[in-house]
Order: sequence, then structure tokens, then C-alpha cells
Amino acid sequence: MLLWGGDPATPADADWLAVLRKLRRRAVDGMVWVTSALDGLPATENSATSGLTPDAMDSVSHALKLRYEALGWKLPLYVWSLHPRAGEQAGRVTQPVGCLLPANCSPQTLAGQLTGLIPQLTAQGIQQVCGQPQHNFLLALADQLTRKPETVTEPLSVLLNPYRPQPLAGVVFSAPSAEAGRSISHHWGRDNRWDILPDRMTELPAGLRPRKQGVNWMRGMSVATAALMLLWAASMTVSFIANRELVATAQQQVQQASAGKQPLAVRLHALSALQKTLSQLEYRSQHGAPWYFRAGLSQNDDLLAALFPRYGERAQPLLRDAAARHLEEQLTAFVQLPPDSPLREKMTKTAYGQLKQYLMLTRPEKMDAAWFATTLMQDWSQRSGIADAVWQGSGPSLLAFYAASLASHPQWRLPVDDGLVSQVRTRLIRQLGQRNSESTLYQKMLAQVANQYADMRLADMTADTDASRLFSTDEVVPGMFTRQAWEQAVQPAIEKVVAERRDEMDWVLSDTKQPAAQSTSPEALRARLAERYFADFSGAWLDFLNSLRWQRAATLSDAIDQLTLMADVRQSPLVALMNTLSVQGRTGQTGEAIADSLVKSARQLFNRDNPPVIDQRSGARGPLDATFGPVLALLDNRDGGTPTSRLSLQTFLTRVTQVRLRLQQVTNATDPQAMTRLLAQTVFQGKAVDLTETRDYGSLVAAGLGQQWSGFGQTLFVRPMEQAWQQVLTPAAESLNAQWRSAVVEDWNSAFGGRYPFKNTSSEVSLPLLAKYLNSETGRIARFLQTRLNGVLHKEGSRWMADSINAQGLTFNPAFLQAMNTLSHLSDVAFANGEAGLHFALRPGTADGVMQTELVIDSQKLVYMNQMPAWRRFSWPADTEAPGASLSWISTRAGTRQYGDFPGAWGWIRLLDKAVVSAYPGTSSSWSLSWKAPDGLLLNYTLRTEAGEGPLALLALRNFTLPETIFSARAPAERVPLTDDIPGEEGY
Repeated sequence: MLLWGGDPATPADADWLAVLRKLRRRAVDGMVWVTSALDGLPATENSATSGLTPDAMDSVSHALKLRYEALGWKLPLYVWSLHPRAGEQAGRVTQPVGCLLPANCSPQTLAGQLTGLIPQLTAQGIQQVCGQPQHNFLLALADQLTRKPETVTEPLSVLLNPYRPQPLAGVVFSAPSAEAGRSISHHWGRDNRWDILPDRMTELPAGLRPRKQGVNWMRGMSVATAALMLLWAASMTVSFIANRELVATAQQQVQQASAGKQPLAVRLHALSALQKTLSQLEYRSQHGAPWYFRAGLSQNDDLLAALFPRYGERAQPLLRDAAARHLEEQLTAFVQLPPDSPLREKMTKTAYGQLKQYLMLTRPEKMDAAWFATTLMQDWSQRSGIADAVWQGSGPSLLAFYAASLASHPQWRLPVDDGLVSQVRTRLIRQLGQRNSESTLYQKMLAQVANQYADMRLADMTADTDASRLFSTDEVVPGMFTRQAWEQAVQPAIEKVVAERRDEMDWVLSDTKQPAAQSTSPEALRARLAERYFADFSGAWLDFLNSLRWQRAATLSDAIDQLTLMADVRQSPLVALMNTLSVQGRTGQTGEAIADSLVKSARQLFNRDNPPVIDQRSGARGPLDATFGPVLALLDNRDGGTPTSRLSLQTFLTRVTQVRLRLQQVTNATDPQAMTRLLAQTVFQGKAVDLTETRDYGSLVAAGLGQQWSGFGQTLFVRPMEQAWQQVLTPAAESLNAQWRSAVVEDWNSAFGGRYPFKNTSSEVSLPLLAKYLNSETGRIARFLQTRLNGVLHKEGSRWMADSINAQGLTFNPAFLQAMNTLSHLSDVAFANGEAGLHFALRPGTADGVMQTELVIDSQKLVYMNQMPAWRRFSWPADTEAPGASLSWISTRAGTRQYGDFPGAWGWIRLLDKAVVSAYPGTSSSWSLSWKAPDGLLLNYTLRTEAGEGPLALLALRNFTLPETIFSARAPAERVPLTDDIPGEEGY
């Protein structure tokens, strides 16, 4: 946006600037001063300008300063010098003319920058004068800057005064616009002359970027920071003292607890004190330490982490090992009781508790600290080496803390004595009569049911329909995994097992990970047996359904017959199979309980504003919902929505019927082949038809079933449409190959066959004609691909990729894909503007025995005589009447000799073809070129390109042949990248 800020010679509009300042934090990004006072061109009759005196420039500088103050920002200043003396310049091609200045620019630097513009102004001015003699603005400006640079530098030097400098960021020169007067108000006719100004402030030097004016708050912030630092230092001092005292106390407690010469009572007392310290540290870790422990010096967490290992080292011999010895003595005494001893029955409950306590020490995840400490002290009320009263007073707290800490420090676990544990378990199991029999019971139950019901085959599931015409399988579902078997045999058998045998095994008496409360519950046993059964039930049905295979159709008519049978609700094997799954998938379902229904109704009443989008808990629920839920959802119409509002079997069958009718129209047409090609070409052009929409819908249904149903979903919902689609594609692909040959290949071969670079002959390809084929937007090849193959082929960057959906059933010719990528890459590099055009730079290199080299490309010369090498910019093809390329050299042993002279527009490419090309180290935009002369000397150059490989990319056209077919006759291919080999990227 460009705003008119007024004439510097008039007072600034303070009200307008104040409103502008409120628009945002920095309302304006820069200021442009437009003046014609710097015009030093020769005067014409109707143009006259007066120079700026130092006083006038002081006034301008003062006016700019007032505007900066009103805006509150010091903004970069651009001086726009208008040159009305240039005269009428109608029709002249405009370009940005000017220079950007560095920060703290001096008048000498400004003069140097303006002098640097003269060569470019001269070159461009000559080009424009050659076109129209009156377009002499650039030459006149170059003449002014050459002969009278002071007309610009002296007035602007006032703005660069070191005592009151203005942020001068650049100077722009232009002739007045011919269409400067516009009829539309508030309209800015921006052209490319404005391109010299930077688009973002970050592109300016740091010293010229906008700066906020006003009071500097840094000093106030510094004072506040210093005060805060002093306060923080005092807090740190207090914290240091408090933390040091805490660490010293903890260290003393650890030393006392580990003193082996101290009495046991003293060591236990020190251990108790250490436990209190740890409890205090844990509380502070969870709820925060007092303020005098903080200030960045809090050692709470570090001290807690350091104390726990030391506590464990002291507590293990004093508590864990002592408790383990006591429990081992008691359990050993129980094991050694004679088989007929009456004490076995009496001590069974006690031994069970002791074994549980012992195992808690070996399995920290099972530790119950409160129960462990209480029950162990009841049996261990006396301990040698300490008074009974002292032990009974401190023992519970010591044991409880250690037990509570054991779960978070499993490395403190007690090494288990497997022999002793096994003996105690054997004795207890015999006494309690417990057996770990869940697996045995399940297998026995299945054995009883296995032979009562016949296996279900595909024919049994599809009733009276002929399933073999659509799909088949040799697998069966075992009869014991059916709804009838569950309701009549399996469920009663589970109830009988639960009623007769209660499995009392818990983690104390077995190696299972089930908690005792769950393991010994009859309901838990019933749930586990049912869970195992339904897991096997689901697996049997999934294995069967995923084994289904769709029958292959030899012709389009066969595919239509399959779709007809599939969509016929009365005779469809698919419908019959889905009905069977609806029955079997609801095995074990129970309706919603009345209480649950009332609770749900109450919740819906109080949450009318936020009803759930999908009620996941509505209706009957069963153990097979996780497996059969997606299939049942296809058959469930309880939502009352329209058939197209959700995925359903009915919607799929309706779409299949539409496809079948469409295909029947094709086969019944006067010319079925033509109708088939027309249908396929509609998809090739990116337009959806019934067939592709139904195919996509079937893929969506298959994906909605989930990964475990992938084989079933692909066979019944994806494969039928894919097969029909392939029958349509075969003739269409052949037709499109013929169109490609007649529309592109034949004309290509006629225009370019036998010409360089496609063949190594003297005749050459016309670059304008080649551009008409390779243009990425309007070229004949791109236009063919976009109009005929838009639906199955799309462009990603510069590469053509096959569409993963619409290209199913098609096999692209790999040579065609590689050729399209090659030409697409060449179009981006050499035909970016539609016509052939490359810009690159060459730098000669030294070689032993070579005194001078001369390279000529389309009349553009590069002569090198072993001086400091410099880059020389070239354009190809250049606008010259004598196109071609030549290379000559002078050696220390002979005079001028010519390596090669290649006339014609492709001369430079022919010369490159004879060079040895290698990548230039350290950069991806440069290559080393080397020609070996007949006398064995090397003629070295370095090529630097602007886009890709530059002219080297055209070497990919050597012996290039445009493929005659788009599609191959092989089996359908999956989506693959067209190629990763772009010719010209490696070696030439």
C-alpha cells in the first residue's frame, strides 16, 4: 500500500499522521521522497527543473524529521528521482533503476554506488535505443551520472551529514509514467520500477531498519534487574545455609545407621530417623519445599535420590535380611513336619501368610505394606539384640516404610529360594486341594462339545444360492464355534464347570500373574473360560472368511453376470452369507439392562445440549462385538438414516446394480468396443463415473471393516469392481495407445527423426518447434497428458505419477514414464519461459602447456591467457546471425590450433558432447568441463548453471526415442514412482 504523505515544502498534517500512527504498532514500513530536482538531463522546450540548494535540502531534511517524530518511528528513506527532461517515453520497456545503500553510508560510498550503475545503464540503454531511438532515458541517465554526478551526490550528501543523518536506504531513477493520471481514485499503478525496493524490512541492513523513537526504557529495566538480582542473592544465601544443614543432618544419620560397632538399637534408631528424613523429602518433592530451601539451590530431589540407595544399603541387612531369615526358619519348620502330623492342618493358614510375606519381599509389585508390617510383627514380636519393647515400638514403622518403598525400588528385592518356595507350595496345595486347572478345564469342555455339531461349510452359510459363481474356499468353521453350539452346549458346560470346581489358585501358590481375588472368583473363572472360547470363535470365523477367493471373470459379460447375481437380494450368495454372519456374530449378546437404560435416559435428559454424535453403547452388546461389530454395522439400519448417509450393505448393492446397468448398456450398444473406450476415457480425463464411484465405495467399506477383515473385505467388496474395471480398461488402453501414436509420436518422428541431438547427424532440430512440444503448460505433450490422462496420471513437481486409485488395472509402459520425466525435466530447465533459453557462466581453468584458450558460443567470446580466471556469463541460444560454438588453443609448442568448430544452433551442445564432465566439489550447481586436445593437452573450464544442470541437461536427448505406447500389456501394476533417474544428474 502506498500513502501520500504530503509535500515536504508544506507543513506536515499532524492529525492525519496521528491517526495513521494508531493503525498498528508500526504503521509505515518506509518513506519515499519523489523529486525531479535531481534531473540533470539536457533540457527540452517543455521541461525545466531547478537544482536543490543546501538550504532547500536542509528544509527537506527538517520536514522529514518532523514526520518521523509524528509517526514515532525513524523509517528507511528512498529518494525517487523523476526525470521529466527524458521526454516522451511511450512504449519503452521499464525496469527498476537505482541502488540500495548500506548503513552509515558516506557521500563517497553513494558516488561509488551511482558509478556502478553506469555500465548496466549503458548496456540496457543501447538495447532500447536500437529498438526505438526516442527511448534514450537510460543512456541519458548514464551520461548524467558520468559527466555530472554531482547533480545527484551533492544534494543527497546533505541527508548523509554525520551530525544529523537521515536513514537514506536507496536512490531510484525513472522517467515520468505515461499513464500517471488515472480516473480511479486511490489507485496505485505499481509497475516493475518498484521492484528495486526490498519486499521485507529484514532485507535492509540493521542500521536502516525502522527504529522506535522516544524514551529508552533500558535503564529502568537495568535498575529493576539489579534489584532483583540482589534479592535473589539474599534468597540464595539463606537457601544455601538451610540446604547445607539438611545435607549434613542426613549424612550423619546415614553414618550412624551404617556403624557396625554400634548396638542394634542405636542403628535401628538412626535408620528410623533417616526414614523420617526421607518421608519429609518425599512430601516436599510432591507438595514443594519451603521458600527458604528454594531460590534455585534446593537439593530436595537430589538429596532424595542420593539417600534412597544409601537407605536401601542400610535397611537390607537390618530389616529385609533379618525378616527373610525369620520367615525361612518358620517355613522350613512347616516343611519338615511329618506327613501325619496334626500340626500341618493347624499351621496351614499361618504358613500361607508367611509364604505370602516372603514372596512379597521377592516380588515388589505384590507388596502390601500395611498388611506386611502388621502380620509380620504379630509373628515376630521378639528379636535378638534389642529390647522387646523397643522392637515392638519401632518395628512396625520401620517395616512399613521399607515395604512401601520396595515397590518403587525393585532392585531391593530379596533373592528367592526356589527350592523352599516350591516345597512350601506343594505342602499347601496338598492341604488346600488347589489345582491350577483353567486350561485343562477349557480343553476338556471343548472335547465334550467338538463332536456334537457338524462343521459349517460355505454352502451351509449361503443357503440355496450358488456361491461358487462368485466366491469359493476350501476352509470350514468347526461346529463347536457356532451360535447353536454356544447356546446349547458350551454355555451350559461352562456353568457346570464353575458350579463343580472353584479354582482357588492365587499368585502365592502359583506362578500366574492373576491377583488372588480375581483368580478364586467363580465369576472370574466363568469370564475367562468364555473369553477364551469367544477368542477361538472369532479366530475360526476370521480364518474362514479371509480365505474366500473371488472367481475370475474371463470377459466383460461374465463380470456383468457376477454383478447381477451379487446384487439380486433374493438369490445373492453375498446377502445370504451376510445374513449368516448377522446371526453368528450376535452369539452371546445380551440386551441392555433396564437399570442401564434408565440411567442413559436420565443422562440424555440432562445433556440435551451436548448429545453424542455416535452412541457406542446403544443396543445389544456381546463378546463378539470387537470382531463382528464392523460387519454388523453394515447390516444395522437402526439409525433411520438414508441409505447413502452411512456405509451399509444395501447402499453397496444399490451402487452395484447401477454399475451393472451401465455395463449392460455398453454391451448392448451398437459398437460395444467404442462405448467401452468412451467409458474408460471419461475416467482417464479425471471424471467420475458410476463404476469408479462404486469401486471407491467398496474400498471404503473394506477399509471400514478393519485390518483383521482385510481378506474378506477385499474379496467381496473390492475385487468385483476391480475385475469389472479391468475388463473395461483393456480395449481403452489400446485405443489410447493408438491416439498417442497418431497425435504425438508420428508428428514427433516426422519433425525430429534423423536430426541432432536425437541422431548424430549434421541436420539439427528446430528449437522453436521443440519448444512447442516440451512447453510444460501449452506443449503438445503436456496438453495430451492433461486432456487424455488427467484421471490416471498427475504431476508431482516435475514428475508424472500414476494415480493409485483410477490407475488400478493399468500398467504404464516404464519407458513412457521415464521419457515423460526426462522431457518434463528438460522443460523446467531449458524451456522454463516457453521458448528455449539458458543462462550460465563459464570460468576458464589453467592447464600444463596451454598458453591461451578461446571459446566462442553464438558469437559470445571467452578468451583466456593464463591471467586471473573470471566468470563470463553466456546465453544460449543467443540472438546472432552466426550461431555455433568453437574452441581453440595456443600451446607452448605451437601456435593457434582449433579443437572444434560446430556451426548451428546446437553447436554448443555438440561441443559439450565431446567434453569430460564431472561434478564440481562442494557445490551442486557447478561442473568441471575438460576437452582433451589432439596433442594431449587439457582445455579446462568450470560451468555454473542457474537451473538444474543447465545446458548439460540437453545431453539427455542424445539418441532419445519417444515411446510409441503408454500402457503395456502386462498384469496390473501397483503405483510406482515414474523414475528416480533424471538423465543428466549423474555423468554425461
